[in-house]
Amino acid sequence: MGLAQYADNGLFAPRKIADVFRTTSEEIARTAGLGKDAIQRKDRIRSGKTQRRLREMIEVVNKVEPRFGSGLMAYAWYRSEPLPGFSGQTAMQLVRDGRADEVLDYIDAVDAGIHA
Repeated sequence: MGLAQYADNGLFAPRKIADVFRTTSEEIARTAGLGKDAIQRKDRIRSGKTQRRLREMIEVVNKVEPRFGSGLMAYAWYRSEPLPGFSGQTAMQLVRDGRADEVLDYIDAVDAGIHA
């Protein structure tokens, strides 16, 4: 899906992301490894860390969405499926630990037929 559906005035909007994934803004914050105030205070929503975490989460979900057929299913995979080669951690846990690039590289490798 396009990034515009997740944005408001050029910024990733936790409320819009929550609407797409049929959850709450608070859950989106937890999923991205952010505190509750990061999605409630306008200055925190605009912060580099908040926007980076939201972008990384959306990049991963969007990358696997074609594999699962919907954004909702891709989001469920992101949150719950342990990734081989990452000590049983999920994509969500890795993104929260600042390892989004490794998740994206893993997805590219799997798509290329190289198994982790």
